[in-house]
Amino acid sequence: MAVQIQPQHAEYQRIRAAAIEAEGLGADIVFNWDHFFPLTGDLDGKNFECWTMLGAWAESTSRAEIGALVSCNSYRNPELLADMARTVDHISDGRLILSIGSGWNQKDYDEYGYEFGTAGGRLDDLAAALPRIVARLGRLNPAPTRKIPLLIGGGGEKKTLPLVARYADIWHTFGDPAMLERKSRILRQHCADVGRDPAEIEICVGTDQHPDQVGDKLRALGASLFTVESSGPDYDLSPLRAWLAWRDRQNS
Repeated sequence: MAVQIQPQHAEYQRIRAAAIEAEGLGADIVFNWDHFFPLTGDLDGKNFECWTMLGAWAESTSRAEIGALVSCNSYRNPELLADMARTVDHISDGRLILSIGSGWNQKDYDEYGYEFGTAGGRLDDLAAALPRIVARLGRLNPAPTRKIPLLIGGGGEKKTLPLVARYADIWHTFGDPAMLERKSRILRQHCADVGRDPAEIEICVGTDQHPDQVGDKLRALGASLFTVESSGPDYDLSPLRAWLAWRDRQNS
């Protein structure tokens, strides 16, 4: 069970406290996000950068895995991103998940001087970056403490899901059971095309619904990891508590 602590509209001390609280409640993964501005409320409000925060979380947490949901491929050289991931992996004693996507929020690009381009072009850039990331992770000294799990976010059927089939250890998507069923079927075909067993890819679903509504249905479709969101300035972790209770009932 995962929670995204959205680092917007809050002082860092409150963000850190929410991440520590989520770990204490039993969250398996605590994510932040890779945006330079808030996505809701005042779009010029308080917000903090993703990867420097992950380095701090690596020291302030001790059990839960950590990562961004998701790191934007456009903002960093692929080799640099691999090195950053390896470093946070070591700081956290092997708890980093390297989550990545092609990027979508134009304000981030425009304000920070990145070329926004097109959705297709950004996905092409991600396709070119992934083998460079994998190769650099294999050449770093010291090496990562483990094979860092690679999470790819998105559900695009023609470009994103083929990348998931080829590279991902975890696939993160949003949607109701009907959409998950369709996307999973397409992903299985892409896996067949590259000769990969789809069972090697964990399915992670972001949801804002109560587990009593969708938990059993999503699990029956192969989802084994679920993500809820919590935004500042006042981090409400009651959805996380509900999903953790559901998880624990499933595992009892």
